[in-house]
Amino acid sequence: MTVKLVNVSKKIRKNVILNNISYQFDKGKIYGLAGRNGSGKTMLIRAIAGLLIPSSGKVIIDGEVLHNQIDFPKSMGVTIENTEFPKDLTGLQNLVALSKIKHQATVNDIKSTFQRIGLSEPEWNTKVAKYSLGMRQKLSIAQALFEKPNLLLLDEPTNGLDQESTTRLRQTLKAEAEHGSTIVLASHNKDDLNFLCDIVVRIDHGSIVG
Repeated sequence: MTVKLVNVSKKIRKNVILNNISYQFDKGKIYGLAGRNGSGKTMLIRAIAGLLIPSSGKVIIDGEVLHNQIDFPKSMGVTIENTEFPKDLTGLQNLVALSKIKHQATVNDIKSTFQRIGLSEPEWNTKVAKYSLGMRQKLSIAQALFEKPNLLLLDEPTNGLDQESTTRLRQTLKAEAEHGSTIVLASHNKDDLNFLCDIVVRIDHGSIVG
């Protein structure tokens, strides 16, 4: 999936959140967004996901303009920090409920995704109310992955993960890119940026600076 940004800007009140960004993300590559807190990384991910409408400019997904021809990318998995799940349901029950929206994934697809990212069977059968930070993060990542999307948008994906889980996630994302997915992730983790990403895009004050 190709994502093209053309002069994308966003103002909230008088604050410039994204400043005239033009860039193209190509399929089969992993892109890292680097920058300080408040630099615009998360807002850029939200704009690509269709969760934020630009004040000006266009976000074009495989030739179709967001908020014009399509409302959201047609095949997308996304994690935003502090994703909330119903706490009275288990991890498995949460994703089974989500799977009924598009009917693209089976229960076995969901379980396979849990295994790939290191959420065990006892854990996926535990209510989310009892999840640790790391388990919630794995559930969020599994939610982004389980329907095999062509576009993955991940905000701080290794937050809360131990080293083994981080290594497993990096291997999974590499495999997704090799199968042709376009992956854009925002991270403060230098190892994520240096060892995982094909291209690092540096953002400051809502602008691409390198």
